[in-house]
Amino acid sequence: MKAGLVKGNAEIFVEGAQRRYPGLPLKEEPVEIVDMPIPVVKENRVLIEVEACGVCYTDIDIIEGRVRCKLPVVPGHQIVGRVVEAGKGVEHIIGKRVGVAWIGKTCNSCEFCKRGLENLCVDFKATGCDLDGGYAEYTVAFTEYVYELPKAIEAEKLAPLLCAGSIGYRAFRLAGVFDGARVGLFGFGSSAHIVIQIIRRLYPSAEIHVFSRGAEHRELAKRLGADWTGHPSENPPRKLHIAIDFTPVGETVARALELLEKGGRLVINAIRKQTPVLLDYAKHLWEEKEVKSAANVTREDVKKFIELYTKYGIETHVQTYRLEEVNKALRDLKAAQIRGAPVLKIR
Repeated sequence: MKAGLVKGNAEIFVEGAQRRYPGLPLKEEPVEIVDMPIPVVKENRVLIEVEACGVCYTDIDIIEGRVRCKLPVVPGHQIVGRVVEAGKGVEHIIGKRVGVAWIGKTCNSCEFCKRGLENLCVDFKATGCDLDGGYAEYTVAFTEYVYELPKAIEAEKLAPLLCAGSIGYRAFRLAGVFDGARVGLFGFGSSAHIVIQIIRRLYPSAEIHVFSRGAEHRELAKRLGADWTGHPSENPPRKLHIAIDFTPVGETVARALELLEKGGRLVINAIRKQTPVLLDYAKHLWEEKEVKSAANVTREDVKKFIELYTKYGIETHVQTYRLEEVNKALRDLKAAQIRGAPVLKIR
């Protein structure tokens, strides 16, 4: 089978007093298309013929070394495909269209798993990081960590549900949105363009303010229901009750906190930041402002979001690439040249 393989991380270096990260090693093309054996199906696992796989900014973090994974690794954790083989006792799933998300396996026995926080499991295994993912024609997954998906919708449209939608849904829940809330979304890519629709469906009276450097992203935000859009340096009409930060840079955290009303809450929807988060207590945190991160997803997040997607007809805007174009997809994503979510069409 053909698969996209990452063999090593780009070197991280330090410049002056601040930690800096190089851009994607574009000349070397970080993901190499190789021929690999079709994975062997073991007990409690299924073999999936991949139809499509989303490309996530976390994949760039893996390539650039901010997220440590096994190497070499086949990235990709927004997988849509059809089960073609199953281990003993789970043969009933053969033929079904399923999805695989970032949560690849948990221990089910640590204190976090027992408290319903399997996203914080001490032995959390991530798809496309600790386990090979979906930049491939075939992949394997643990049976309890796959999700049945609608058959009538294009696979490319479904792929963003498995990460952009699911982690966006978790960030939305952690944010505590309420009727009439003034909500700021910082960055408007794969996840934010889904979250704005969740807020619009569930809290139609909320005011949504979108901050993005890209004019095309601001235009899409208006089309999806934003009340105000602007550059991150601009001030919204009024201060925010809630902010969700989807960006890869640390500076956005300080900016969002500046724009929060007293008692406001910021949720950071990112595994890693490329630049430092520098805060001043009086300016950014005083007056009971809160900061919370959204870490990984639980299986319940994925299931609930798929139900929400089906019930409310949430739209996913995608830009498709062939597997052989994976490096272009990564470059476009890093350069913020994509409206919506980048997806590899495998079949």
